[in-house]
Amino acid sequence: MSSSPSPQSLASSAVNPAAAIPDRSALTKKLVAAALFAGVALYAATVTPTPQIAWVIGFLLLTVYLFAFEVVPVDVAAVTVMVLLGAFPLIGPLVGVPEPFVNSSALFSGFSSNAVVSIMAVMVIGAGLDKTGLMSKVASFIMRVGGTTEGRIIPLVSSTVGIISSFMQNVGAAALFLPVVSRISARTGLPMSRLLMPMGFCAILGGTITMVGSSPLILLNDLIRNSNAKLAADGLPTMETFSLFAVTPIGIALVTTGILYFVLAGRFVLPTRQGEGQEGTNTMEYFRSVYGVEYTLWEVEVSSNSPLIGQPLDQVESQARVRVVAMQRSSDDLRVGPGGVARDLPFEAGTVIGLMGSEQALTAFAEQYGVKVRADLETFAEVLVATKAGIAELVIPPGSSLLGKSARDVWMRKTYGLSLLAINRAGSTLREGDGIRDLALQAGDTLVCHTTWDTLARLERDRDFVVVTSEYPHEELRPQKVNFALGFFALALALILFSDLRLSVSLFVGAIGMILSGVLKVEEAYRAISWKSVFLLASLIPLGMAVENTGTAAWIANQTLAILGDVPIWVLQAAIAVLATFFTLVMSNVGATVLLVPLAVNIALKTGADPAVFALTVAIATSNSFFLPTHQVNALLMGPGGYSVPDYMRAGGVMTLLFLVVSLVMLNVVF
Repeated sequence: MSSSPSPQSLASSAVNPAAAIPDRSALTKKLVAAALFAGVALYAATVTPTPQIAWVIGFLLLTVYLFAFEVVPVDVAAVTVMVLLGAFPLIGPLVGVPEPFVNSSALFSGFSSNAVVSIMAVMVIGAGLDKTGLMSKVASFIMRVGGTTEGRIIPLVSSTVGIISSFMQNVGAAALFLPVVSRISARTGLPMSRLLMPMGFCAILGGTITMVGSSPLILLNDLIRNSNAKLAADGLPTMETFSLFAVTPIGIALVTTGILYFVLAGRFVLPTRQGEGQEGTNTMEYFRSVYGVEYTLWEVEVSSNSPLIGQPLDQVESQARVRVVAMQRSSDDLRVGPGGVARDLPFEAGTVIGLMGSEQALTAFAEQYGVKVRADLETFAEVLVATKAGIAELVIPPGSSLLGKSARDVWMRKTYGLSLLAINRAGSTLREGDGIRDLALQAGDTLVCHTTWDTLARLERDRDFVVVTSEYPHEELRPQKVNFALGFFALALALILFSDLRLSVSLFVGAIGMILSGVLKVEEAYRAISWKSVFLLASLIPLGMAVENTGTAAWIANQTLAILGDVPIWVLQAAIAVLATFFTLVMSNVGATVLLVPLAVNIALKTGADPAVFALTVAIATSNSFFLPTHQVNALLMGPGGYSVPDYMRAGGVMTLLFLVVSLVMLNVVF
């Protein structure tokens, strides 16, 4: 990953006159949409019973408009709406709203809310597990089982996250697997945007597998007990509460639906773009265009009857025009980096080799020596992954002690961990097979080498080299801290499942444990938090409070049910599910559950339906939050996946309909 600009980056940074002209069609669409949204808001003002409800509906429409058309970034839109709600008392008395929608003391309460603080803590825990290399090992296991194809990785990752999410908060499961998906993306070349959304959606769906998988389901039995007290007082039959696995068939059906949806339709609905922290330039294209280096990384195995056996490494490399960057001669003898591969090492039967070379050179090498070329990295999947190793540029400075010496003289690969691929001198490039290892080094020579990033970081302090490559992963793993990381993760999980502590407190026990035990430095913990996600969620919470406090939610629910009139029970149940889906997009799922469960119970009693099933319908439907990035999981993944709101609307719109159909069918089949 070179600091020098690639041709693509130079081209993209040039001024594009066409790009400088505003997209008039896009601007027209935004203006037309703004007029339509304003018209709906004005109509709502004529039918709502109070000015407060009319204004809150206006704020809801403004939020949806800003989100849907991305007039500003979504986190900025959310903060803007929060500030407008806080400043509204300045004009409230003039427009018939004497009381604020949200008390000023509660306006910023979202930043200390249980959900937002929990997200911050779980990001830190996930970063701690990743820092020990544990998540990299999980990614390696998934790739060994699922390969490197999108159609196999998505079901494996999504089903795993779905199962984990059934016993812990879904945002926690998604955050823990975020670094795993990042590793898989780096190793397979699959964009994060193709993997994160399926994982996130299945984390949400997994919360419906057990009664402790999501906050609404945890809350449901308490709400049922509250309703039972009133039913008993009125002499009516009470409802049974739900056991831990009562909803498992429904949840499994929903997770299966989500996986099948992305496997079958993912190519049409998933975006392909880069997220935060992903490189925007093609590194190999840069080296190809500047130095003519056509090298690719391969893994081969020496068969028992190969002519390679017994031959020294040095002789074979020169003849075949390939470069050995790693070698494993036995299960406990993996050689890479300084002190690893030496030119006098002989090949043995069963030796696995990591090779750099062109496709033509590799084909000739395989035919000549009868080696087995592996389709993917297996033995070196950990040590040669793009996040740990790659091609770099180094320059020999005038004062270097290497002047006049060749790479062969100093045993460069063994001594410095640099596998020399090419030397550029005075604009001319020499490559493997051109005697580059016998060439006496001169001041100003640019060395193109394959190396590990740890090695490159150490060489930045070596005065014999000037490291040109600067944008590479400076990752300091702490595998010796894995027991601490697992211990504090297990402690946090145990507190969530078996104690009465708030979720945020339980998770912060694990997060602070990661810092105190040295798994993470405090600066690394701060960097692990996606502040865009924090501001997005925290700023939306006051809007949800306004929807509840002003009676807007209750009015919308009653109006919807009044419009339905005398309809079959299943239609009423579907209407309740749709209402719950709508409310969870604009307010917290807990708030939507608290609001709609009593309403659903009353409707069921009036129509002869089962009130417990109607209450459960609400609790499950409040997980149907895919259309907008307002759910904690969607907000968490928006930055890393590089997603926009239209991405969620496109993929989440279909998922929303599938959720409604499958959940309603399964509710009626099971209950």
